[in-house]
Amino acid sequence: MDKAVSLPYILNKSKEIKEERKVVKLHTVDYNGTDYWGSINLDHPATFDTMAMDPEIKKALIEDLDRFRERKEYYRRVGKAWKRGYLLFGPPGTGKSSLVAAMANYLKFDIFDLDLKEVQCNSDLRRLLIGTKSRSILVIEDIDCSVELQNRDAENEPKTVEDDKITLSGLLNFIDGLWSTCGEERIIVFTTNHKDRLDPALLRPGRMDLHIHLSYCTFSGFKTLAYNYLRIQEHPLFGDIEKLLDYYKAQATPAEVAGELLKSDDAQVSLQGLITFLQSKNKMETAWQDITVGK
Repeated sequence: MDKAVSLPYILNKSKEIKEERKVVKLHTVDYNGTDYWGSINLDHPATFDTMAMDPEIKKALIEDLDRFRERKEYYRRVGKAWKRGYLLFGPPGTGKSSLVAAMANYLKFDIFDLDLKEVQCNSDLRRLLIGTKSRSILVIEDIDCSVELQNRDAENEPKTVEDDKITLSGLLNFIDGLWSTCGEERIIVFTTNHKDRLDPALLRPGRMDLHIHLSYCTFSGFKTLAYNYLRIQEHPLFGDIEKLLDYYKAQATPAEVAGELLKSDDAQVSLQGLITFLQSKNKMETAWQDITVGK
């Protein structure tokens, strides 16, 4: 075998094996830990296969992650930090946290879970961000309500010790500034239940590059959950559930649907219970009287 060909091949295979064996870590703020972070193994079982989300959105996200991972030379050529931002928004229970875990498991990236309520000031935030690693996902959940980020117009006013808090401009500077160039392959994820409450400065491209709406459960998402929990792909009651979710637009989150499916290992009992739940959820008992359940 040609050494010039075999050596890169061996190195690439070695890298692939190392990545497959990597144990993904979850890092949380710990002022007594190394670089202000403490870590445990991430044992979250979420994968893209188990996520009850729109198939087209899922496909687009996977393709975006793959493209990001393969574009080291591109980012270097255009003079940009090798990072990408994702905004996950939607009602509670739609799988935002699980999607972050699925992304980490897919990429084999550690998660740095940053709770801004535990950060006292901009200088502490700087130390925490410098303590993160390459090939990692920085997550700030519920960013709209995690802290009261000060208005940028008020940041020029004289400050006291009590006023030395995290500011919006401080957070933006760390995302865009030198921290973003202190490592490679960094992903930043913000989650929120209320996208409309966020300052537009947080949402522009270069900060949050891809906005992903996670909404109420659709029939496609239900089928994923039915297979996950009951190991079934077809059932006579599926037609009724499809009407409730996709035609009547029952506003049930994937978490609520999963909760109903957990109540029984008997598919008939579990699905009938879900139908009853969806009927009551949207108060559609009257409209549903003309539909024969189970046919």
